[in-house]
Amino acid sequence: MLTSLALIFIAGLAMAALCRCLRLPGIIGMLATGIILGPFCLDLFDPSILMISAELRRMALIIILIKAGLSLKLSDLKKVGRPAILMSFLPACFEIAALLLLGPRFLGLSLMESAIVGAVLGAVSPAVVVPRMAQLMETRYGTEKRIPQLIMAGASCDDIFVIVLFTTFIGMEQGESATLRNFLDIPVSIVLGILLGGLVGWALAIFFERRYVHGNRIRNSLKVILILGFSFLLMAAEDAVKEWVAVSGLLAVVSMAMVLSMKCTPAVSRRLSEKFGKLWLAAEVILFVLVGAAVDIRYTMEAGLSAVLVILLALVLRSVGVLFCLIGTNLNKKERLYCVLSYLPKATVQAAIGSVPLALGLDCGNMVLSVAVLSILITAPLGAIAMDLSYKKLLTHDEAPAGKPERLPK
Repeated sequence: MLTSLALIFIAGLAMAALCRCLRLPGIIGMLATGIILGPFCLDLFDPSILMISAELRRMALIIILIKAGLSLKLSDLKKVGRPAILMSFLPACFEIAALLLLGPRFLGLSLMESAIVGAVLGAVSPAVVVPRMAQLMETRYGTEKRIPQLIMAGASCDDIFVIVLFTTFIGMEQGESATLRNFLDIPVSIVLGILLGGLVGWALAIFFERRYVHGNRIRNSLKVILILGFSFLLMAAEDAVKEWVAVSGLLAVVSMAMVLSMKCTPAVSRRLSEKFGKLWLAAEVILFVLVGAAVDIRYTMEAGLSAVLVILLALVLRSVGVLFCLIGTNLNKKERLYCVLSYLPKATVQAAIGSVPLALGLDCGNMVLSVAVLSILITAPLGAIAMDLSYKKLLTHDEAPAGKPERLPK
C-alpha cells in the first residue's frame, strides 16, 4: 500500500505539473495518472488501496467541503435565494429529460434504462466545482453578485437530488414501485443534513470558546483534527440511519463548517480555512488519481460515437436548464455563461454509481458504465479548462472590503 500511495502522490503531482506547464488544469494529469496506473491499464496499484478507494475519495471530498463551508456566509446564501434552489435540481432534470429523448433512439435503451443513464449523468462534480468556487471567493471574482456562492450551493444539493432519483429508477427497473417516500427523501435529506450539521457546528464553537475563556486554549491544528473527526461521524451517520430516515452527510459537513465560521472569530475562521486549504493539496491528488483508477477505459470503445453525441447533446440541454434558473437575476450575459460552464464537469458521482447497474446484473449495465466513463473523460477536463481559462474574462474582480487587505491567488 505504501508503494501505491507513493505512486499516487509522486506520479499524480508530476502529471499535474506537466499539465499546468501546458496551460491545462492539473486535474487532467491526476485523472490520467489514475487511468494509466490503475487496474484497467498498467495495474500498479495494490489491491488493498483499491478496496478502500471509495472511502479515501469521500475523505478527500469532506476536506474541500469543510473549506467551502468555512468560506460561505449565511447572509450571502440568503441573498442568492431562488436561483440556488433551482440550480440544485433543474439542470439535472433537463439532462434526464434529454436522455429520455435520446437514449431510445441513439443507445437502444428503454425509457427506464434511459432514465437510469440520465440520473448517472445528471450530477455535477463537487470535487471539480467546489475548490474552484472557494478560490473565486478568496480572490474575489464574482463575489459582489455572489456567483461562487450560488454555484457552490446548487452543486452541493444537486448530488442528493440525482442520487435519490438514481436509486428510485434502479428499484423500478428491478420491479419495485416508486413510493411517495422516495421523493420525500430529497427535501428531508437536505433539511435534516443542514440541521444536524448546524447543531454539531454550534456545539463545537461553544466548546472552543469555553476552552479559550478558561485559559485552556486549543491550538488550531487540534481544532482541525476535531472538526475532521466530527465530519467523519456526520458522514457515517448518513449510512447508519438511511434505513429509517434520509440525511445528507455532505450537506451536514458544509452546514457544520458554516456555523463554525459564524460563531468563531474571523481570525480563527480564516486560520482554519487556510489549514484545510493546505490539507486539500494532498487530498486533491488522492481524490482525482483514485477517480481515474475507477475509470475502466475499455468501456469507452463499447459505447461508440453515439454515446459521445448523446453526452454532448445532453450537456446542451443541461445548459438551457442552468439559464432557466438564472431568469430574473441581475447577472449579465458573461456571468450567466460562466454559470453554464461551471455546471459541465462530472467525475465523483459518476465514478461512484456508474458501475452499480452492472453489478446488479441489469441489462443496461454495460451501457450505463460506458456512458459514465465517457462523461468523466469528456466533461471533467472540459469543465475544468473552461472554468480556469474564463473566470477572469467573464467575472468581475471585486475590490477587497475597506481595511482588509486583499488576498492574492497563489
